[in-house]
Amino acid sequence: MTKPVSRSELSRLGKRGSYRLGLLAPQGIAAAPPPKAFRPSFARERHAGSTTGWVLAMVAGIALVAVAAVAGLWFVPLIVGVITGLAARWGAWRLRATAPAVIVMCAAGWGAALCWYSARGLPIGATARAMAAIAGLPAYAAVAVAITVAVSVVLGLVGLWLGRALTPRPPR
Repeated sequence: MTKPVSRSELSRLGKRGSYRLGLLAPQGIAAAPPPKAFRPSFARERHAGSTTGWVLAMVAGIALVAVAAVAGLWFVPLIVGVITGLAARWGAWRLRATAPAVIVMCAAGWGAALCWYSARGLPIGATARAMAAIAGLPAYAAVAVAITVAVSVVLGLVGLWLGRALTPRPPR
């Protein structure tokens, strides 16, 4: 009923090319090319725009956050983060460069606003101590000020993420 297995077929079992599976592949479809080898580069990356322009944009972001904080617009770090995310895609800046810039812009902007309030003679320290005590935190002014600045930084980073998510990646 079954065809007997010859000795030559038995000796080919498990050896390379013995099953001829390559002939079963669909005809006309090219095989995928091998992946490119990783080539590390230590050269400077090219970014759109001058460094001076980016530094001035960062100073403008700090000023915008500070003025908005004085005006009571607490959500402006989110907007500054979105704008930074959009500009970072245009300027080909990586996240490792833009995230610290957003952190500095938001923290320095809110810090400047709180310093300006303190310089005008408003009781920032007493208010911060009372807020910390009401929140169940240690009754130190630095705790409430640090939380205020941290919330600003988190808003800026969320805005950076949103700005980068809204812009398509440039073609490579």
